[in-house]
Amino acid sequence: MTALDRPALHALAERQGVLSSYVDIGGVTCPTNDESRVAILAAMGIDASSEAAAMQALKEAERRSNGRAIDPVIVQRVRRHRPLRLRYRLPPRERGRQVTYRLELEDESGETHAVEGRTRLRRGAEAATLPLPVEPAPGYHRLRLELGSGAEATVNHSSLIVCPGSCVTAREILNGRRRFGIWTHLYSARRSDDWGVGDMGALRALADWAREIDAAFVGINPLHATRNLGADISPYSPVSRLFRNIVYIDIQQVPELKECPEARSLLESTTHRDALATLRGRSHVDYEGVMAAKRPVFRAFYHTFARGHRGRDTERGQAYARFLAGKGEQLTDFATFVALSDHLGPAHGPDWRNWPAAYSDPRSTEVAAFRRQHQEEIDEQRYLQFELDRQLAAASSAASELTIGLYGDLAIGSAASGCDPWMFPGLFVQGATVGAPPDDYSLEGQDWSLPPIDPARLRSDAYRYWILLLRSALEHMGALRIDHVMGLLRQYWVPANRSPTEGAYVRYPAEDLLGILALESRRHGALIIGEDLGTVPRVLPGLLQRWGILSSRVLYFERDHRGSYRPSRRYSRRALVTANTHDHPPLAGFWSGRDLELRRQAGNIGDDVDASAAAEERERDRCALVRRLRREGCLRDPELASPYPDLCAGVHTMLSRTPAPLVGVWLDDLAGETDPVNLPGIGLDRYPSWSRRLPAALEDLRRDPRVHAALGGLAQRRR
Repeated sequence: MTALDRPALHALAERQGVLSSYVDIGGVTCPTNDESRVAILAAMGIDASSEAAAMQALKEAERRSNGRAIDPVIVQRVRRHRPLRLRYRLPPRERGRQVTYRLELEDESGETHAVEGRTRLRRGAEAATLPLPVEPAPGYHRLRLELGSGAEATVNHSSLIVCPGSCVTAREILNGRRRFGIWTHLYSARRSDDWGVGDMGALRALADWAREIDAAFVGINPLHATRNLGADISPYSPVSRLFRNIVYIDIQQVPELKECPEARSLLESTTHRDALATLRGRSHVDYEGVMAAKRPVFRAFYHTFARGHRGRDTERGQAYARFLAGKGEQLTDFATFVALSDHLGPAHGPDWRNWPAAYSDPRSTEVAAFRRQHQEEIDEQRYLQFELDRQLAAASSAASELTIGLYGDLAIGSAASGCDPWMFPGLFVQGATVGAPPDDYSLEGQDWSLPPIDPARLRSDAYRYWILLLRSALEHMGALRIDHVMGLLRQYWVPANRSPTEGAYVRYPAEDLLGILALESRRHGALIIGEDLGTVPRVLPGLLQRWGILSSRVLYFERDHRGSYRPSRRYSRRALVTANTHDHPPLAGFWSGRDLELRRQAGNIGDDVDASAAAEERERDRCALVRRLRREGCLRDPELASPYPDLCAGVHTMLSRTPAPLVGVWLDDLAGETDPVNLPGIGLDRYPSWSRRLPAALEDLRRDPRVHAALGGLAQRRR
């Protein structure tokens, strides 16, 4: 079926941002079929099942647009020597007539500026512009436009977001120097006295170590809140991206420990000591076990805090009051969600979509009644977020001597069953999921089971969720990695109960989202890195460069058409360069083929023929890598008789020579780890992703001469 058969459907889909086609990894144009258009529009709440329905929906959309003189949110980028102006529309009957206007701008300080006069929209034109009362500084402002006078006057309100020209750039932070940093998944880091999971204490230890070796940053996985239960442990499929995972609280750092005899009694019990020894000895994080050990201690801490500080004029009580005021109703909503999950979960499960209907709306009278009846439980969750935030701030302070400091990570989405879709009704689409089209990595495409955000509803809410998300992610961070940054430009929607091959790309307001990102980057003084690997639109690299965002470059992918590894001199000058990512094996595992063994065990490599082909391909990859390292003169032993730490050292010596401003070194590579933290596309029932711990404690790694050797030639990137 073509556009000629269903012109209204195609026009409606285009208006709603459903792209008509995309170019796949092989350069082939893949058109969007009409069934996918109808399904994606249905997920947006728009009936396009027939041409008549599509025509009606199109007329309704045009009517709503024509009914407003100005958009509900306006994002403008500051441009040198070009004053900002306001674009406005008039209904057709008003065009050609002269009308009076009054335009008011309320800036962030609350001061109001106004300008008034007369304006005319010439016949045939749909829009014109007006001068603003003042030239606003970058920030969040309010507009009020009154057109006409007397009974015929119309008033429109809008949010005006004025953005700087770019994010904080690497040149500004590094002053032209080339630096390196270390990165890891925090839960994997060991300390001799931890509770079976890497925590804020481990993060402070990493910051201290980074300072010793003159690293510029410490990078970590997303700290987003998860359930820490069953399969709900992935930091890339969190319950909420606005709040953090309390599993990372370091018990020994909590101030209430000194004031709480109940907690000390728990910690000194034989039962607790035995449980802790078991948790520490595991090769993988037992999230449920860790939380079972921490939860009663958390409760004792909270009761001590509530008695001595909540609502009181103590330093800690004042800090808590400021935290509550800063986080607003979202914190209470999150805490309510957690408490509701505890109460309704046993009967209805953790997924809020299966709860009684009265509890599916955070503003319902039933939820309000629950809040009144369970104030202590809700406040305990707020307290835990408060303490986790304090500990993260302390870790950030420990990293303050590093050029960049802490480097955070922002996941592409939140779980459909989680808190964010519950907190923001209608914003998250429930009839589709985000994924990826078929490519060489996955011939059937991918479905990540994450609900997409409706771009039209995000915009109509003045990008409130995006702003809150960035502020949370950038808090205490000197840099932020944005997973799947292409999602700010377009996302691949897979309609519910359909194959990823039946999906389509949906356009997002990239300039607006990037502008707000630039504003928050400047306000937090943070560098931004976009994960732009895989099949990306041709415009993306230029877009990232224009906004001052670094790209991602990974050794494993830096190959030419013959499979040869790219020379160091040909790497990007505007990227963070790493050997690998969390979706790939560490260098030692790459060399040994450990990931291929694990994929075969998990059923991802089907039979002996496929296994043999994968092994042969890996051997070619190994040989190609060694050839490149030899040509670069980066191997101390040309025969590479000892893959660890010599391979790691050789790779990092080569990466240190690239013109890229930043090199990231995975702690797993320094430790000689072979197992990946994640096998993409393989469920937790077949491989324990997101839980594997490092083989040695941080204090032992810091003293290990092999670890220092594995850093290779990165000394030239030190201060």
